[in-house]
Amino acid sequence: MTVSAKAHAVNPCSRNVCLVRPAHFGYNPQTAATNAFQSADGAGAAAGAALIEFDALVQQLQAAGVGVCVVDDTPGPPKPDAVFPNNWVSFHADGTVVLYPMLTANRRSERRADLVEQVCAQLGFVVRRHIDLSHFETQGRFLEGTGSLVLDHRQRIAYANRSARTDEGLVRHWCQLMDYEPLVFDAATPDGLPVYHTNVLLWIGERSAGVGLEWIAPHDRERVLASLQASGRSVAQLPGAALQQFAGNMLQLRSHSGSTVLVMSAAAAAALPAATLTQLRTHSDALCIAAVPTIERIGGGSVRCMLAEVPT
Repeated sequence: MTVSAKAHAVNPCSRNVCLVRPAHFGYNPQTAATNAFQSADGAGAAAGAALIEFDALVQQLQAAGVGVCVVDDTPGPPKPDAVFPNNWVSFHADGTVVLYPMLTANRRSERRADLVEQVCAQLGFVVRRHIDLSHFETQGRFLEGTGSLVLDHRQRIAYANRSARTDEGLVRHWCQLMDYEPLVFDAATPDGLPVYHTNVLLWIGERSAGVGLEWIAPHDRERVLASLQASGRSVAQLPGAALQQFAGNMLQLRSHSGSTVLVMSAAAAAALPAATLTQLRTHSDALCIAAVPTIERIGGGSVRCMLAEVPT
């Protein structure tokens, strides 16, 4: 079946998100080997600063009219990356909940059944199907949620770049289960390290998308760009210097009044060329720009990584 035949008349932007308020945010040496964005500089004072940044983001999302469910991280075991729940769980419009296999051992304890229960209770999500892929960890195969997968819900395409955290076979397996078409490609940072998560170089909103073609392998660039353009969206090409500041790590949401809200970090907004920022404003009703420098520097992820979408 062709993608165009499968395209659903769905709203690709969620009105609700779940966030995890970290109890032990910090530098994670287990993930650093595959995440070029992480730095241990200033890690000693990171936990308190991360909480301030987290709470400010929650307030900004609520002020923008987005539904927010905040779940507190459990005290033990310490989970330095608990602030990034989108890597281990995803919620889908058909009532499916997916749990994912994580590369590093100290991230696997982030998976919590009670978080799903709290999302259902607070945001009205109804679970109709439960898919647990975590058993693939025993085979050394990993797929880290909507970090690994950037989803075009309207065209039913799952974009994914191969990496230690994104197993191509699991991408295709997920697509079979969820009725998406896979678009798998290669991408690397300027130092040659495979991009650890697809969502640091690509995001897809309702009327626009952003992609860092400079980091995508030359033999894959035209294929990725052509697919994005075929979706009818305005495609912003993000320069490599802006990708280093998480300009590829955005998420478009919808407020409960119906307006679209593009969420990005202050570092990402500052790194974008003025013309690109104007382009993004044209295709979104509002921008939500949050300062999360500690979470970006120590955790190696930005605002999109902190948000698990909950369609209801």
